[in-house]
Amino acid sequence: MIAALFFSQGCKKSFLDATPATTTTAAQFWKTQSDALAANAAMYADLHNWNDIAFAPIAIESMGSDDVTKGSVPTDATFMNEYINFTVTAGEGQLEGFWQGMYNNINFANQILDNVPNINMDATLKARYLAEAQFIRAYDYFRLVRAFGDVPLRLHVPKTAADYNLARTPKAAVWAQIETDLTNAASVLPTTYSSTDVGHVTKGAALALHAKVALYQKNWTEVLTFTNAVTSLGIYSLFPDYEKMFRTQNKNNVESIFEIQNELIPNNPGASNSQYSQVQMPRVTEPAGGWGFNDPSPSLVAEFEPGDPRLAGTVIVTGTITPEGDMIDASAPDPYYNMKSYVPFALYVSGFNQGCQQDKIVLRYAEVLLMNAEANNEMGNTAAALTSLEMVRARAREGNASILPQVTTTVQATLRTAIYHERRVELGMEFDRHFDVIRQGRGAAVFGPQGFVAGKSEVWPIPQNEIDLSAGTLTQNPGY
Repeated sequence: MIAALFFSQGCKKSFLDATPATTTTAAQFWKTQSDALAANAAMYADLHNWNDIAFAPIAIESMGSDDVTKGSVPTDATFMNEYINFTVTAGEGQLEGFWQGMYNNINFANQILDNVPNINMDATLKARYLAEAQFIRAYDYFRLVRAFGDVPLRLHVPKTAADYNLARTPKAAVWAQIETDLTNAASVLPTTYSSTDVGHVTKGAALALHAKVALYQKNWTEVLTFTNAVTSLGIYSLFPDYEKMFRTQNKNNVESIFEIQNELIPNNPGASNSQYSQVQMPRVTEPAGGWGFNDPSPSLVAEFEPGDPRLAGTVIVTGTITPEGDMIDASAPDPYYNMKSYVPFALYVSGFNQGCQQDKIVLRYAEVLLMNAEANNEMGNTAAALTSLEMVRARAREGNASILPQVTTTVQATLRTAIYHERRVELGMEFDRHFDVIRQGRGAAVFGPQGFVAGKSEVWPIPQNEIDLSAGTLTQNPGY
């Protein structure tokens, strides 16, 4: 019927040309403060889409490390093995998904940055929305540049044909733009929000991400500057119970600096669309079970020191009962599952994605302390490095003085190894290990047995479809 109507109408204006009643064109939008608010909300909502929080990030940011196994069952999503074994080629679909996910986010931010300045609205709120968009743009370019190296640097919504097909920008310039955005954001963003705006990015988030950006560039002075600035805000501390820190009742707690907000909205499964937990929840017959991907590896389990409570806060062991009382059936196909993405079975609501209410913590204070420790050690400030490291280990003990002895070495190389170990166990299953090892210059040494090739595997291939669409404007990374 639609086809018949279309062809019978010919070139005349038809109902097919009409703007749907629920759609607002760009020319009609960007007029009021309410429009700016809607754009801000849309930008945040995009952060928990499939390509931002599920399979593509698992492939790009987690699979290529010794911390994880593919999970699920052997025949399911076998393409994940290509990331574990460093055999992935440019046509693999998760590369394209990740690329599109990041640039979609950047597009939301750029729309705000291009259009909100022209809206007549509260000046303080306008400045805040612009700063939030700069943070989100910086966050996504951070994820892109560490995954691919040189990437197209798009800072405005395309307006001409030439704007659509950008070449790759050298990574040094991308890093510089990230730092510019974060500097600007930190100068404007508030330290805290009222309850209605909890979850929006803060000054602390901009400073903490800037510290991490400096860490990847080995700019130790800046790492110290920004980590000390986070501490000086006086609002962050270490959550006393490591395992409970990741449970839904403790969202946005005193340790969390920035987390992706996910909700189960009653009677609205479509808006409750996060699959972050669903794809990683234990693969059990219980309706609340998930797909069972991205599981802790035996290597990660072995890294924990005897008695370390963080093991139980990171790893679910098949055949045991979780701290929340869920029995993980011994028949489940994998020996371990990710505890940090786990949502108690009792919270499952039929018709919704399993675990859709689970936030994803992106930045937290423990990592700020470990970045501070690493920078101090690299600069020869051993005492200060040991102090920050001990703060993290002291929380991990949870009052048990007989475990996790205090690190006392003053030998820089030995302390460096201790800090690397602490990052691995403290941040296990948080999508950092792959990039951590590479930035430390240890890719071949640690990931070599998996297939890592020096001079190639430090970055993933540029998606082949993007190269094809660009008619060769985009070039491929070496070795792919």
